[in-house]
Amino acid sequence: MRRLAVFASGSGTNFEAIATACERGEIPARVVLMVCDKPGAKVVERAAAHGVGAFVFAPKQYASKADYEREIVARLDAAGVTRAAVETVAENTSDGVIAPLLYLALGGAPLGFFYKAVNTMDSMLGYVEPPYKNIGLVPAKADDVLNFIPARLSALFLLAAGAILGLDAKNGWRIFRRDRYRHASPNSAQTESVCAGLLGLRLAGDAWYHGVLHKKPYIGDERRAIEPDDIPRACRLMTAAAILALLACAGVKALCIFLCNR
Repeated sequence: MRRLAVFASGSGTNFEAIATACERGEIPARVVLMVCDKPGAKVVERAAAHGVGAFVFAPKQYASKADYEREIVARLDAAGVTRAAVETVAENTSDGVIAPLLYLALGGAPLGFFYKAVNTMDSMLGYVEPPYKNIGLVPAKADDVLNFIPARLSALFLLAAGAILGLDAKNGWRIFRRDRYRHASPNSAQTESVCAGLLGLRLAGDAWYHGVLHKKPYIGDERRAIEPDDIPRACRLMTAAAILALLACAGVKALCIFLCNR
């Protein structure tokens, strides 16, 4: 999900409209920062009511526009952005890459398209809380069922890929066994825990959704601080795991064809 910083001043009616639209799902994004150049403005109270952090500054304290723009970017929390990206790559290694390969290998294009249809419905409609529960519960639960086995196989492929890439596979296995159920979803933490262990990072934790703080457990141990270079590292892990899964699926498919033609 996109993260927005909203520039506002005065009463903050524009901020209120944007924040409310995001909370209702009308805008596919989350407001994470309100920037204001008027200390004491009412918009600061509006931001607090929505659980959004405020950055109030006086333009004169910066030598140039570029200086305070850099400050705004820094306030968006580079570590948080990087952590979200690594978590996304880890989770989508299963439902975006390896799971489709498995279903294609099992049932060809029809089963592959069926899986992606359910997975896409979960991404677009998969709400399990009001007011969208009636339309979102079935896609969300169907996606959980279809990804149950692929998520666990993806975790094993990630472990193998990590060993090939020279990462700490032993720690990856340890964190996987310990943290693979530390998520509301039965599947998401399967791959996230492996990625966290292989990279020596701590992922997940508390998050804001629709202006409400959701307390979540951490996944992994923070052996070192997360850094932007962890994003390409996670991508390399995903690529290596996908190649291993492709080779495995091709091998199983070839074996099935051979046995059927005997």
